[in-house]
Amino acid sequence: MTEAILKVRNLKKHFYLDSPIPFKKSDQSVKAVDGVSFDVFPGETLGVVGESGCGKSTMARLVNQLIAPTEGTVELNGENLVNMNKEKLRVFRKTIQMVFQDPFASLDPRKTVGELIAEPLVIHKIGNKTSRKERVKELLEVVGLRGSHSGRYPHEFSGGQRQRINIARALALNPDVIICDEPVSALDVSVQAQVINLLKKLQKDFNLTYIFISHDLNVVRYVCDRIAVMYLGKIVEMGTYKEIYEDSKHPYTRALLSSIPKESPNEIKERIILKGSVPSPINPPSGCHFHERCPFAMDVCKVKSPELMDVGNGHQSSCHLLELENNPLSDIPIKKKEEEMECH
Repeated sequence: MTEAILKVRNLKKHFYLDSPIPFKKSDQSVKAVDGVSFDVFPGETLGVVGESGCGKSTMARLVNQLIAPTEGTVELNGENLVNMNKEKLRVFRKTIQMVFQDPFASLDPRKTVGELIAEPLVIHKIGNKTSRKERVKELLEVVGLRGSHSGRYPHEFSGGQRQRINIARALALNPDVIICDEPVSALDVSVQAQVINLLKKLQKDFNLTYIFISHDLNVVRYVCDRIAVMYLGKIVEMGTYKEIYEDSKHPYTRALLSSIPKESPNEIKERIILKGSVPSPINPPSGCHFHERCPFAMDVCKVKSPELMDVGNGHQSSCHLLELENNPLSDIPIKKKEEEMECH
């Protein structure tokens, strides 16, 4: 197997709350990311899905070292980014870039598109003014815009065009890894398809590796090679898109998949409604974090936190049901069925 380009081990981020007592550190913290480990291989797209507040975006910022982790390591091309000195980290930032969710908020409205795309080149002292201008025009054309657009400001573009500008800026330094934090969620459906197809084309043309965060499970299925499912700061299941969508082993994954809208009126699909709401990350439940909402919870789930187990071919799941001889999930079909309708 190819060596992983990115290795994340036991990554944690705990945000400590303000203490009511002055000059004393609070004992309470928001466990936004709580022990995440995964590998990303060259040329693949790893999708990350889960409910709002599960820690997806925080995890992305930790990987990119935009915020410092409480614990854990992030290895990129064999180098640990955590605790790396500023100068060395600055060099490594060329190899890992990010596309943010809001295409307008991530662009400085006071700068032209040309200045925004050239900014990474200026920071890393690459080329001169003339070569940078040529590079900006080249990047704009790569993402489907005109080179003459470099003199315009962000407010003169549509949402989809702004996201193309963000993608062009991410490509400026020829990175190995690009983290896409819900890059199409703020766009219209028709524009989403254009941006997704652009990302897939760029991945093929430039041999890019993506971490793709999204709420849209249909988009993830189309874009990603492997998928990691997060719940309350932890990864509860990971596998190829076929394993996740056709043979998922975790009750939470099943519930997420049941929320995908029907593709046709004839499709028979049972919606799994989870009881209660997502627990607070300040005081998560003991044992398995999901046990309070799980329809299959057992006594062991309340006291023992399950570890990610390999269930075959790299497919991993963290659920005590896997230890049972008669797993109740096995009796619940995932694959879609369709009713036969008579035409009159």
